[in-house]
Amino acid sequence: MTTVGILGGGQLARMLALSGAPLGLRFLVLDTVADACAGQFAPLIVGDYRDEAALAEFAARIDIATFDFENVPAESAQWLSARAPVFPSPRALAVAQDRLAEKTLFRELGIPVPEFADVPDRAALLAAVARIGTPCILKTRRLGYDGKGQFRIKTPADVDAAWDALGAQAANVGLILEAFVPFERELSVVAVRGRDGEFRTWPLTENWHVDGVLSMSLAPARADDALANAAFAHARALADALGYVGVFALELFCKDGALLANELAPRVHNSGHWTIEGSETSQFENHLRAVLGLPLGDTGMLGHACMLNWIGAMPDADAVLREPGGHWHDYGKEPRAGRKVGHATLRADTIAALARTVRRVGAALGRDDIVARAESID
Repeated sequence: MTTVGILGGGQLARMLALSGAPLGLRFLVLDTVADACAGQFAPLIVGDYRDEAALAEFAARIDIATFDFENVPAESAQWLSARAPVFPSPRALAVAQDRLAEKTLFRELGIPVPEFADVPDRAALLAAVARIGTPCILKTRRLGYDGKGQFRIKTPADVDAAWDALGAQAANVGLILEAFVPFERELSVVAVRGRDGEFRTWPLTENWHVDGVLSMSLAPARADDALANAAFAHARALADALGYVGVFALELFCKDGALLANELAPRVHNSGHWTIEGSETSQFENHLRAVLGLPLGDTGMLGHACMLNWIGAMPDADAVLREPGGHWHDYGKEPRAGRKVGHATLRADTIAALARTVRRVGAALGRDDIVARAESID
């Protein structure tokens, strides 16, 4: 029986383990904390990702390795790759971990991106703001996610405050300045590439964020074929250039009918959670198929789907479970402000029926924001 090792023990690892059970797979998780929620469904090694003793124990007990978040040190993945197959590759992980390397690769592949500049020091920040203009966003090159490690510069007068907030990170994780994009919509391509180069995508997904954290996803997105095909072409170019194996997401801004790439997530992705009930093959199962060299599953949709993210604490499940197309996912985490603790997927055969379902759930939960989004997709 094959044992899949997962670096990182959060909800993505948990859902990978759950999806791999029907394939007859075993799992082993390495995480830095003893209460990692994937440990509720798979054996867990607790240790630092840079601890060679922990990595050696991990390597000795697995047949193949993957990861569930992009901040696993690329050098640890590289060390592990000498002892077990690692997919996606450490190179893909390293590129996705560095916003400057990522944006540079996008540009080299002809994938449109907002203007950006490396910011090694305060003088470079001043020059970059003068060239790119305001508003713009100062970000850490590494380690930031879900809106963390960012400072929005609305006018040149904000430069000092931005440097005070993030300047100390320039020497540690690097900084990048990006032009602010007044986008109309946020979209994502969730795609999978096999070890043999086979490439598939799920339908384009439309996303809403609150305070930098994904709040709701709709699939398929409200987009014409030309826009969707352009997004898929960008994802394919990226996957082929990296020799990528596994599932990834390409996050995109849509402005005036054109696409701008935001970032690459080298893993199964929050905006693809709807695929568990809304697709012939979920992103989690297809990730495992890809890294194991198995045939990829069909990524076609089953009607229309909407994913609602639960942040901080779980709401009452009844509002979702009373719906015929309602599906509930509790990650087994302790409530905490800003923490992703679960999600729900609502599925229906038509977009009109889905909008009615989303509206009912939003109203039952007292969530005016969900109700408003339901009105917008009807």
